[in-house]
Amino acid sequence: MASFVDSIEYKLENIPATAVASDEIDKTFRSSSIDLISGTLGGKILAFSDQWFAEAANLLTPTAPIRQPGKMVFTGAWYDGWETRRHNQDPFDWVIVRLGVASGTVEGVEVDTAFFSGNHAPAISVEGCFSDNDEEVVSWKDGRGKWETVLGIQECGPSQRFGWKLAEPTKKQYTHVRLNMYPDGGIARFRLFGHAVPVFPEDKEAIFDLAAAQNGGVAISCSDQHFGTKDNLLLPGRGKDMGDGWETARSRSPGHVDWTIIKLGAPGYIQDFVVDTAHFRGNFPQKVAIQGIEWKGEGEPDDKSSGWVELVAPSKTGPDQEHKFASSAKEAPFTHIKLIMIPDGGVKRIRAFGKRVA
Repeated sequence: MASFVDSIEYKLENIPATAVASDEIDKTFRSSSIDLISGTLGGKILAFSDQWFAEAANLLTPTAPIRQPGKMVFTGAWYDGWETRRHNQDPFDWVIVRLGVASGTVEGVEVDTAFFSGNHAPAISVEGCFSDNDEEVVSWKDGRGKWETVLGIQECGPSQRFGWKLAEPTKKQYTHVRLNMYPDGGIARFRLFGHAVPVFPEDKEAIFDLAAAQNGGVAISCSDQHFGTKDNLLLPGRGKDMGDGWETARSRSPGHVDWTIIKLGAPGYIQDFVVDTAHFRGNFPQKVAIQGIEWKGEGEPDDKSSGWVELVAPSKTGPDQEHKFASSAKEAPFTHIKLIMIPDGGVKRIRAFGKRVA
């Protein structure tokens, strides 16, 4: 018996990929990659085929979808996601997204149909391109244009997170992606997991933020992230509230510290740090310390790995402000840094300003 996918007219290359269980998506992607299209990173919806029931911009919201039963708007029930009209006469509905980084390579995709049941997307696919011309990309609309298959057609279902890990990360880097929904329906969130491919300054003496997500930095592990995720530390700007920082649970044991390890976008000589406690006014750490390591071992270092060097000694912090610290080892190369909160609390951003190792 033919499946729904077999009836789809817009055929794409079948890219090898493995389905990832809903409860494994974060574990699979969040420790080694970033969401390249997150709204907080600067991802932007450029165009869409339709958004009659719910706006396409909701797809890039970094927080989990919510539900408000009984809430009605002009078009009907309110949904936290992207929802198009019924009875689409074209092969698919679509939305074009510009990545929040200069470009990126892709490792996996997530589509969340949370709270869409009976009006969910039956199937999706993802295409990508590399271009410095937004207008040209938008002009392709639902045509072939210069789109290349990132993820072939995959079936979805009602109210669930769906993840797919590519058998091999894309060798090409992309600036834009198009999410195709067959033939219409609703999707709450869209994530594109991968690695930023930054445009580094040609001047090897140029100082820039080696830890920034836009420059390839990734928060790979932490002791705790009860109230706010470690990934927020590397986002641009100073955020909007306490919800987009890194915040741990209150500790009660003597000598407790919390920590997060960040892989720099490129090995570098760090000159200065900025630790920002923006919006953390009653729950900032008493002190922070920063360590660095030039990691040459297998995998990634953990908090107990030998070779960590103190770059900033335990230093007092205050509420809602940027704290600048000079590195104590400006001539030594590092691949990772470790931010330590003493004993716990919240930090909005960390910046590691330095120059790349030539």
